[in-house]
Amino acid sequence: MKRPALLRAAQSVAKRNIDQHIKDPELRAKLTPDYHFGCKRVLLSNSYYPALARPNVDVVASGLREVRGSTVVAADGTEHEVDAIVFSTGFHVTDIPIGSRITGAAGRTLAEEWKDGMAALRGTTVSGFPNLLMVIGPNTGLGNSSMVLMIESQLNYLADYMRTLRTPGLRALDPSTHAQNRWNEDVQRRMRRTVWTTGGCQSWYLDANGRNTSLWPSTTGHFRRETRRVELSEYDRISAAAPSAPGPVPAGRPS
Repeated sequence: MKRPALLRAAQSVAKRNIDQHIKDPELRAKLTPDYHFGCKRVLLSNSYYPALARPNVDVVASGLREVRGSTVVAADGTEHEVDAIVFSTGFHVTDIPIGSRITGAAGRTLAEEWKDGMAALRGTTVSGFPNLLMVIGPNTGLGNSSMVLMIESQLNYLADYMRTLRTPGLRALDPSTHAQNRWNEDVQRRMRRTVWTTGGCQSWYLDANGRNTSLWPSTTGHFRRETRRVELSEYDRISAAAPSAPGPVPAGRPS
């Protein structure tokens, strides 16, 4: 994989920062990532490494095996007495809790629809869920720019969607399976060359199948162009005269 010069430069700066603050070679080895810069979310801090280098701090890199009263036992068998334990084990973004409470036109929940991975059309609408509109949906997160730009783009798309629904006789729009699949195939094609996929780490960006369904693999300007307006060719139109489908009401129907 070709690595952009900017990425290499940033990794070099990060490495020098570790060398500057961590003088002990053994500790430095524990704290130096074995994956490429940007593979996981990049956090900026002037106090993190100096804190770990303090004489009253021990860095145990083997993970936690068990807790015995006030003693924590590391995976390498070492034991440490502690006064408090703060768990900071990360979080999930690919199995959203609200998914089990949103039901589509066919009676399937969003959680069931996404059991093999999140997917949406332009990160905003989901096939089988007429008039369900979301902001910061699948593949709209960022790791390198401002989310405000993505949110503004989606809100523009949502506004055009609502204007389209004013068409006489139109009750709802449902993204076609073909359009949604085509969109996500293109997103994943772009994703293959990113550091999030090829950087050599496991991060919260990736789902259980190793697919990055969280982040947008291009520029915010590109996303804005792709969400400038609703393309009716990507949607099945549901007429106001059509009989209601049996079962649960389609998610997101406007009141």
